[in-house]
Amino acid sequence: MKAVIIMGSTSDAPHAKKITDKLTEHGIPFEEHVASAHKQPLKVLEILHANEGQKALVYVTIAGRSNALSGFVAANSGFPTIACPPFADKVDMMVNIHSTLQMPSNAPVLTVLDPGNAALAVKRILDIAT
Repeated sequence: MKAVIIMGSTSDAPHAKKITDKLTEHGIPFEEHVASAHKQPLKVLEILHANEGQKALVYVTIAGRSNALSGFVAANSGFPTIACPPFADKVDMMVNIHSTLQMPSNAPVLTVLDPGNAALAVKRILDIAT
């Protein structure tokens, strides 16, 4: 049982910390990776393949702007994917939300804006799985 956090960029680390702090409070183990679906798709696939044998796992993707990461993870994994896009202000929020909500078919991504709620969603999903 664990959460796997994939950030599209190292600049997403402060946003990821808000999630990992809450995961730690909930006693949920996690691992963190930085891999862009646009720039490093093979690295993202390596992360997904490394976790194929897990019994209970939730991916949390953190990517802004053109969020291919969340859909890429969801389309290439059978585990739940929660997107928690970072944003600096309301304009940035709207760009990131729209790119996160518009996923292709067969790429189910749950979008949660609040990092604490993203961690709580991970906990609830894993509670059901165990």
